[in-house]
Amino acid sequence: MSDEENVKPKYYKSHRYKQARMHRQVRRTQKRLNRLRATYKLLIILSMIALGLIILKMPQWRLPPNSFDSVNSASLEIVNNHIVPSQKILSALRRTKVPARPLFLVQTTSLKESILKLEPVRDVYIRRFWFPARLQIVVIERTPLITISPNLDVPPIAFFSSDGKLIGRDYMPLDESYKTVRVITYGTGDDYRNWDLAKITNFKKIASMIESESGEAVEYIDYRDPKDVYVKIPTVNIRLGSLNPSVYDKIRRLPSLIPQVKMINKKVKYLDLRWDISYMKMDE
Repeated sequence: MSDEENVKPKYYKSHRYKQARMHRQVRRTQKRLNRLRATYKLLIILSMIALGLIILKMPQWRLPPNSFDSVNSASLEIVNNHIVPSQKILSALRRTKVPARPLFLVQTTSLKESILKLEPVRDVYIRRFWFPARLQIVVIERTPLITISPNLDVPPIAFFSSDGKLIGRDYMPLDESYKTVRVITYGTGDDYRNWDLAKITNFKKIASMIESESGEAVEYIDYRDPKDVYVKIPTVNIRLGSLNPSVYDKIRRLPSLIPQVKMINKKVKYLDLRWDISYMKMDE
């Protein structure tokens, strides 16, 4: 065997040893890098958990304990209430304690039920703003249809809503923006507290028809005697008698009668539509 043949095995053995050592170093380095990455990931996760806990414990996630003490609270807003005073809504909210948990974990069902006990409230929506924590109370109120007065000199003491709900003097007077029909009644003979939705709607229908046929606004319906009903418009007082089904045919005569009333120089006490032939009663 030549000297060259003796050198080759030694060379290959040394070369393989160096390669194996390099591979071991690379593996050790990769293991150290993997452990380092895992450590960094764990530290990041723990840091995020700690940060999340710190953020969740911030007081801004919770309503202040005095949130229901005043309508001017920065954490409470009441909107869209034109009939129910904000103070009454605030009193309803006080039936429930201010939640101590973060607002996004709080159910508002009990707050809603308390507000719905107020008679003029038809529905309510409670919006939650999480950070900083605050509530917005959006009130949906019943629509006033007719108001009730005991006589001409007394302001309305109650009103009926469009769904037939009678609402008392606690929520009177109504805002002037509401277009309602004023009904004058003593409540005797035909107690308004027993009226149903059909009767309430009938008053509104009669008033709307008179306004359409006369071109004038109805000031009030005098229902103090249910068998002898008057309707007042600016030009004249209209005597309808009882409100039987024929009353609508009587009202249809107005377009031809109102111009005649305006032409007369004397003061007309009332325009009588009770009979087949209408006539004007003069003020003596």
